[in-house]
Amino acid sequence: MDTANKLASVATFQILKLPLGFIRVLEWLFAIFAFATCGGYTGQLRVSVDCMEKASSNLSIAIDFSYPFRLHQVSFEAPLCEEMRSERLFLSGDYSSSAEFFVTISVFAFLYSLMATVVYIFYHNKYCENNRGPLIDFIVTVVFSFLWLVSSSAWAKALSDVKMATDPDEVQLLVSACKDQRNKCGSVQGPRWSGLNTSVVFGFLNFVLWAGNIWFVFKETGWHKGAVKQQGGPPEKQSCSFGQQAYNPSSFDQSGGYGAQGDQSPPSEYSQVGGSTLYPNPM
Repeated sequence: MDTANKLASVATFQILKLPLGFIRVLEWLFAIFAFATCGGYTGQLRVSVDCMEKASSNLSIAIDFSYPFRLHQVSFEAPLCEEMRSERLFLSGDYSSSAEFFVTISVFAFLYSLMATVVYIFYHNKYCENNRGPLIDFIVTVVFSFLWLVSSSAWAKALSDVKMATDPDEVQLLVSACKDQRNKCGSVQGPRWSGLNTSVVFGFLNFVLWAGNIWFVFKETGWHKGAVKQQGGPPEKQSCSFGQQAYNPSSFDQSGGYGAQGDQSPPSEYSQVGGSTLYPNPM
């Protein structure tokens, strides 16, 4: 309980109102959506083979596939339309590298965003003690921005290939019986792509978030602060400015002297005005 109270006492939740903290929370949420919609996908397609010999027909051949989309390992049984015999066939293509790369970047981005948010809130003073924390944060943000762009582009291309490889019309070309015009083959059901399409959208949204956050992280580094001092421009709003009290004109003593703010000590019995000393009037 004491540990929880200590953490609550040093928490700086105001950081979440600034773009630096707010965008980190969005990155955390969007990373969850990205790897959940891709890594949790399971699809199914169905084709039919209507043989000239009706007894050999199979009007609902179910083909299931899922992440990580090693389609060359997905097999199904199709009739040969010859004496009740069947053949075992495999889909074509292996798109696991792009899918796993995308999910891996999503998971690591989720973990880093969570860790960075915790540091911003509970260890903000440590983060701002020197330039090391903001500098590491800036470099990691740039790297993740690049990785999001690469992984999302690769996954978008792989998804296009997966759609083509699992198109029921393309799958029918693998079935030997469908090459005989006396047999009729058709599509019963195609896969649903809404989940995977959403994962691509979240991938590029993550890239936009991380790339946009580069500027706000850069403002916390010593590089930006040094450039602002050299140019003599007004200081910009930064997360590390929390707790730093700016100059307050009311702290100037109205009697003509500077004193510590909040010093309400009574005036001395002897006061000096215009260089001469005034003594109290004896009764």
